[in-house]
Amino acid sequence: MGHSHGHGHGHHHHDHDHAHEGGTSLPAAFDTSVPDEALTPDQRSRRSMLRRAGLLGAGLATAGVLGGATSGTAAAAQPASGGRRKKGFLWLAGDHHIHTQYSSDGKYRVVDQVRQGARHGMDWLVITDHGSTTHAKIGVDKVNPDIKAARDAYEDTLVFQGLEWNIPGAEHGTVFVHPGKNEVSVLKQFETDYDGSVKNASGSSPANEALAVAGLAFLGDQVKRRKVKDALMLANHPARRGVDSPHEIRAWRDATPASHQIAVGFEGAPGHQAAGIPAPLGMGRARGIYDNNPSVDSFAGYPPESYRTWGGFDWMTATVGGLWDSLLAEGKAWWISANSDSHQVYADTAARGGGDFNTNGRYDDPVYAGKIDITQGDYWPGQYSRTHVGSDGFSYAAVMDGIRAGRVWVDHGQLLSGLDVRLSGGSRWATLGGALHVKKGTNVTLTVEIALADGPNWAGFTPKLARVDVIQGDVTGPVADKDTFTAPTAKVVKSYEVNKSTGTVRITYSLGRVDRPLYVRLRGSDGKRSAVGSRGAAVDPAGPAIDVVGDADPWNDLWFYSNPVWVLPA
Repeated sequence: MGHSHGHGHGHHHHDHDHAHEGGTSLPAAFDTSVPDEALTPDQRSRRSMLRRAGLLGAGLATAGVLGGATSGTAAAAQPASGGRRKKGFLWLAGDHHIHTQYSSDGKYRVVDQVRQGARHGMDWLVITDHGSTTHAKIGVDKVNPDIKAARDAYEDTLVFQGLEWNIPGAEHGTVFVHPGKNEVSVLKQFETDYDGSVKNASGSSPANEALAVAGLAFLGDQVKRRKVKDALMLANHPARRGVDSPHEIRAWRDATPASHQIAVGFEGAPGHQAAGIPAPLGMGRARGIYDNNPSVDSFAGYPPESYRTWGGFDWMTATVGGLWDSLLAEGKAWWISANSDSHQVYADTAARGGGDFNTNGRYDDPVYAGKIDITQGDYWPGQYSRTHVGSDGFSYAAVMDGIRAGRVWVDHGQLLSGLDVRLSGGSRWATLGGALHVKKGTNVTLTVEIALADGPNWAGFTPKLARVDVIQGDVTGPVADKDTFTAPTAKVVKSYEVNKSTGTVRITYSLGRVDRPLYVRLRGSDGKRSAVGSRGAAVDPAGPAIDVVGDADPWNDLWFYSNPVWVLPA
């Protein structure tokens, strides 16, 4: 189950290498074989929160709010995917986009970000300093000992090494690999040979687009040759500058075989969420720092409103019947995430250390500034944005497998404590990212169980979920025009008002007798800001409203989104 609770690094009596590399050891707070008195205060606090939410013991072992108590056919059903965890998954919250003193615009130590992530309930983190000539030459090597030290210090948090790739011909993307003896050498070679900044290949051109695809193929080859156990790429802030064209996104997705896809999705919501807090108490910019306009490298087809966030989410995700839906309508995997993009944290008292970044590959450690800085737009990992991954255990491999499988939902401001989504029909069921294979004409039911917020978030209030929307679209197959960014059949098919503020909410929606391939996905909000979607009220009567540049307090407009589940009748 997802959770939003801080935790420490104790529990030193288990072998962290086993837990981190391939074992199934659980974080101490989850592990009911570890007595309460053996936990650190942070872990005890986390366990009590899990208990209160009904997520410990049987509820957690079955890793879903539905647990084994589902009524009807789903109780005896098996996952359509043949997944190993018959009763669900362990939901681990994380952040794949985090900067440190090894970024030219960062300042924090790796251990600062990991400590804060652990405190804010993160089970896994990816350190993603900017790809650059300096980083490729020095930084990628120098950051590794700091990451290894953080893994040792915070055994209950999985810490991946990655980088923020300057995608040739496009925007940025997170690239990360499974830890191992070649994690540095593979990332270093990838950055040296395929980073847009290093290769002076940032502009929009067919040659640069081809270089990006070649870079993803290189990563796929490293996995195939077992240089690294796994590698993944997620595109970051995809609509921010309009330079990620629809055909490029499709090319990244299709660059490696579907069986072991490297590029698997994009940020449904960008970081920098505090940037919209109005002056004088904040930056007074746009949420996500989405305050750009088209440039010579932008895709001409994108409308002006695509350069803004909508309820804190990227336009590609927030638009029902938009670009994300056009990808899903092809019936191919493409997932969303949410994260901090943490560089400089709002209301922090640390200042960047000195030192020559270009010579040293890093800044000196941060120092006390003697004042609170409210001119920054970021949050700590987990303080505001969370990506929840359904994992087959507590390990690096399980998190990467869960991301690739699309068992992911995201939220802002700890709007939910947990989410369980199942499509069932016949004697089978599928969950997020999965496909339910049924006979044509089978009755299919969507069952959603939501654990509501169980305590105050980091802004000091307990958020209240007001509405949940079910979005459905037909699978129409591959597009003829790779620059398609609409899906005419996708729309909100049902909305549910949530009239309680504690405990769990159960929603069932009948899809009826399904005779064609389709998918469903979920979205919900605190109901404070909404507007008719850009494709009209018949498609989206109460979607997110466009964020006002300079006046967009992120805590007053909270949303969650889930990845899709498909139904494929035969």
